[in-house]
Amino acid sequence: MANDQLTRFFGGSPTMVLVRLVILCVVVGVILAAIGLDPRNILDSLIGFAESLYDLGFGAVERVWRYFLLGAVVVIPLWLLLRLLNGFKR
Repeated sequence: MANDQLTRFFGGSPTMVLVRLVILCVVVGVILAAIGLDPRNILDSLIGFAESLYDLGFGAVERVWRYFLLGAVVVIPLWLLLRLLNGFKR
């Protein structure tokens, strides 16, 4: 009877559930380590992770802005020149 309650509590064979939990913990640990989280100072790591995501987002905006300006240096004068040339033809 105690074994049935334990099996019901774990949602399956306790040994298999523990094996799955160990494997899942290792996989999640690898993923968290890959994104830079450290179990010794998880709060500091989470704050650092959030800051790097914030910086990454605004870094992308800055890169897009630079590309826009670089393209505008070429596109705007060409567009203006074509508009002026088309105006003289009419």
